[in-house]
Amino acid sequence: MEDGSPWSRVESMRFSSRVDISEPNPIAKAEATAKTAGRPLGKLNDSNPTRHALAPDLVPDIYSADPRGQRYAREALAAFLDMQEIGHCSPDDLYILSSTSEAYSWLIKLLCDAGDAVLAPKPGYPLIESIARLECVDMIEYQQRFDGSWYIDVAELKTALEGPDGNRIRALVLINPNNPTGSYVKPSEREAIVRLCRDHDVAIIADEVFYDYDLEPFEGNARLAGERGALTFALDGFSKMLAAPHAKVGWIQVSGPAEDVAEAKRRLDVIADDYLPMSEIVAKQIPALLEAAPLQTARVQERVRGNLKALHAMLDADEQGLVSVLRAEGGWNVLLRVPSVLDENELVLHMIERHGVSGQPGYFFDMTSNGYLAISLLPEPDDFRHNVYVVIDTVNELIG
Repeated sequence: MEDGSPWSRVESMRFSSRVDISEPNPIAKAEATAKTAGRPLGKLNDSNPTRHALAPDLVPDIYSADPRGQRYAREALAAFLDMQEIGHCSPDDLYILSSTSEAYSWLIKLLCDAGDAVLAPKPGYPLIESIARLECVDMIEYQQRFDGSWYIDVAELKTALEGPDGNRIRALVLINPNNPTGSYVKPSEREAIVRLCRDHDVAIIADEVFYDYDLEPFEGNARLAGERGALTFALDGFSKMLAAPHAKVGWIQVSGPAEDVAEAKRRLDVIADDYLPMSEIVAKQIPALLEAAPLQTARVQERVRGNLKALHAMLDADEQGLVSVLRAEGGWNVLLRVPSVLDENELVLHMIERHGVSGQPGYFFDMTSNGYLAISLLPEPDDFRHNVYVVIDTVNELIG
């Protein structure tokens, strides 16, 4: 019902029918009432060995199953996000889980029935399409286009949401910044997309794992975490923040219109409970990892910015001038542009044969035309310069 707020609307968000939120039985109700009243109950069927002096010395704590993740870990994370000004949030708005990949899976379960669809960007990383397929959901692509810089074709999004597949689309994925294009969601794009999603009862899944690695950004970019205009699930984690893919901790921050948020969390709690909270061994490390995050992020920033500067210098110094780099707003990968007369497979195969160096051509990311090569900014400076030399040398040889 309309309440006069700029985010109100007549209908409520539609969630999937996959999550069982049926009325609890009388015993479960009585247990919940006792818990709310602060009255502890003994349990005849308590099969938690840690509450019966059977915990191992290596993991001595009493296990307390909190489906959203251990409370102390969520409190530490909420304090960190507030300190970093990543959208004010409560620990109750956070779900901690093993990775952002798992977060995608949970959210598709929450929002989509089999046969529904999510909108996701192209060029883009193929992970989303693979996860959607595993969840029996379709991925419908929308294009990021390049005209001196990358932008989202908002008109195309509107056409998709109002077209024949519109009623199947339950979520819109925004990668902020995108991989491999490195483009952030621009303020004008964000405003239009939030309005579209609100009007069509579509949730936003905002993957912001690369957000802190800004390179050559435009002004006005911001995280979608904390967005109130439409139901939004912001994803982040230690994999990119700490440059530690083996630190398998990710999180979901839920925001949006109050009614949608409450209903989303009610249903997401069921999913989280079915998959059980993360390991206590891992959760105990979260406060210390959060404390280390700013310095580690700064260390990685210094590396990728230094390598990007070296890349520009090497490309400018090449007399042939056949290789260029597209403006890299953020992230730690950039796209090189090579002459489109070159076959991308032939280019990479030649690099492998002559220099023992492989690479990912543009078609790996569904670029709409030939002549692109992704390059990482993470290697140590000498190794990075060698990689750039290999590309320049190979292109010049094949063209010459």
